[in-house]
Amino acid sequence: MKLVRRIVVVLIIAFAVFYLVTRPQDAANAVQGAVGAVWGAGVAVVDFFVALAGG
Repeated sequence: MKLVRRIVVVLIIAFAVFYLVTRPQDAANAVQGAVGAVWGAGVAVVDFFVALAGG
């Protein structure tokens, strides 16, 4: 089972590198979208706790 997991990880990394090399602008947009989603989730959690503490 470890071999299958290792093969899957290598394939995912290979695809990511291929995508980065062949479509750098699209890869940058994907990373920006992911970072934006994580940032938005963090802001929402902070807003929740601020509202919880204040109300």
